[in-house]
Amino acid sequence: MSQPPGRFAQHLAGLPAPAFDGHDDDVTAALARPGLDVLPALLSPAALPRLEELAQRAREVTLQRFGRTVRLFAPLYVSNACLSSCTYCGFSKNLDVARKTLTVEQVVVEAQTLVGRGFKHLLLVAGEHRVEVSADYLVACVEELRSFVPSISVETQTWSDDTYARLVAAGLEGAVHYQETYDRGRYAETHLAGWKRDYDRRLSSTERAAESGVRRLGIGALLGLSADWRADVLAVAEHAVWLQRAYWRTEVTVSLPRIKPSASGFQPLVPVSDAEYVQAMCALRLAAPEAGLVLSTREPAALRDGLARIAVTSMSAGSSTEPGGYLTPGEAQEQFAVSDERSPAEVAAMLEAAGYEPVWKDAFPLVPG
Repeated sequence: MSQPPGRFAQHLAGLPAPAFDGHDDDVTAALARPGLDVLPALLSPAALPRLEELAQRAREVTLQRFGRTVRLFAPLYVSNACLSSCTYCGFSKNLDVARKTLTVEQVVVEAQTLVGRGFKHLLLVAGEHRVEVSADYLVACVEELRSFVPSISVETQTWSDDTYARLVAAGLEGAVHYQETYDRGRYAETHLAGWKRDYDRRLSSTERAAESGVRRLGIGALLGLSADWRADVLAVAEHAVWLQRAYWRTEVTVSLPRIKPSASGFQPLVPVSDAEYVQAMCALRLAAPEAGLVLSTREPAALRDGLARIAVTSMSAGSSTEPGGYLTPGEAQEQFAVSDERSPAEVAAMLEAAGYEPVWKDAFPLVPG
């Protein structure tokens, strides 16, 4: 049974359809007074020739709000078992790929390896499988890790309020749920079966997490999934600002991953160029100045280096997207191909050379205890 629309879904439904047909004068006005209301102008084709101005303005805002710091984290894939069929994902249920779910003991060993490389913030990632990756399993993982990992987040299927509350009690700090696309029609076309097919349940997941005490909320859109990437960037910006207002005690982060090669063989409807990607990240920074912007190793090293100097506040490094991939790579299917293969130390050195401080752990944890 589908879940009824949450509060943000109702808010989103009440917004007018966006138009990205701005002219140069609109871009000038938007750069002078950025915000959600002028975001369409900053995302319009008319803004692309002025990308250098847009990047400079975004850099000014980033330095003002976040200083010269970039948080580093690592994804820790605990399972690629999945009961959902998503046309773009390398973990999709219908794919004949090597599956693996780590034991809690194996998760601990992988985490110890990552901590040994400097990481203090780990993101536990899994496919959508309520049996192999149950609530009890995730709670056990968090409980085992909390003694030596200061900051733990999860990127898994959506859960009930009770499960989020259990995870918070175990030591969970953050929950990441990418909507992938905010276009309902396109969402239905690409999510064919399984728990994730429920658009409204997915969209309201951050609300349930926040109301259960989760203090870091991660959202995002997968650029290239919908034919109109600009509309998805606008929607995710609306979502970020709405969450910040509704749950002001939480920290909200946003990511705009682009579709990368995977076992699914999925090709983006409309590829997003590097220049358009930088435009999207800069415009998002100006529309949601208080939101953290996250960049994964999906993107190539040179592009990551540039965006770290402009708008990004958090990035992964030395990532593996397969379960057990840090100690025993090649035993399971990866979710997607990694583009930036530098080690965590190399990424940290890049940041330092650019005059930034790589932050492995926040000075004051959001979750007590």
